[in-house]
Amino acid sequence: MELFQKAKTVRLRSHHDKYLLAEDDQESVCQDRQGSIQRAKWAVEFVDGVDSVVRFKSCYGKYLTATDEQFLLGVTGRKVSQTLPRKLDSKVDWEPIREGFQVRLKTRYGNYLRANGGLPPWRNSITHDIPHRHTDWILWEVDIVELRPEQPPPQLAAPAPVRTDSLSESETSSPKIHLRTPRSSKLESSDSFGDTPVKSEGRIIYYSIVEDDVTIEEGREEPSFNFKGHGLEELTAKLEEETGLEDVIVCLRNRLNGKLYPLRLDLPPNNATMHIVVVPSSSRVARDFAPEASAST
Repeated sequence: MELFQKAKTVRLRSHHDKYLLAEDDQESVCQDRQGSIQRAKWAVEFVDGVDSVVRFKSCYGKYLTATDEQFLLGVTGRKVSQTLPRKLDSKVDWEPIREGFQVRLKTRYGNYLRANGGLPPWRNSITHDIPHRHTDWILWEVDIVELRPEQPPPQLAAPAPVRTDSLSESETSSPKIHLRTPRSSKLESSDSFGDTPVKSEGRIIYYSIVEDDVTIEEGREEPSFNFKGHGLEELTAKLEEETGLEDVIVCLRNRLNGKLYPLRLDLPPNNATMHIVVVPSSSRVARDFAPEASAST
């Protein structure tokens, strides 16, 4: 709770370096890298008589709500929405459980706010459940956008009159302070430093997934992430985490003939940007080129 005690407005950043956003339909929520927009900011409210929970209100004046509705049939995750119930109940209450500089946000039913990765429709979705895999997907970093004004101490005597005509508007208004929880392993968002560019660490990885068709539509937008590792094993693990797939083969495409071939050696030097093709080992594509790959080694 101490991360929220002085916070008036916050942003919640997921393990995927994306922010919890209120969708403009004023009902849905998602995660996105656009942390500087108004829809990424959530007002913090406390519950009278209960010190262990908080509520989050979107820019549309609606509360982050753990609903009973299934997100997808046949899966455990339940839908998280923006709602404005006539009577505020436990569905809009979230219990912060701190882990270092991160928190897990627990519902009254024991589920946790979860930022999902993998393939659509899971990618960028938000649910609440108890994960058995990808337990770091329920960890959130708290960026304090605006501090709650401090209550002045009680006055024993009437204060001396203050000449307001000598104060400028900027001096009389409450200041906005942007703080963020310390982080050492991920990139800082650029809006924390004004217009000063932040030196990027690691390399950008663009990836696509191929199973039964080796052709990839030109011009199709590829998802990407920042990768700070150096080895193929680390990259494979990160791609499995991003896609939600298991036992994948990391491939490159030959620029001359367009054929795929597995990446066997070290990654290119100087943190060069890479365009990766992810192939599930059980797919037809993997069976097609696996013998060729093994014969050439």
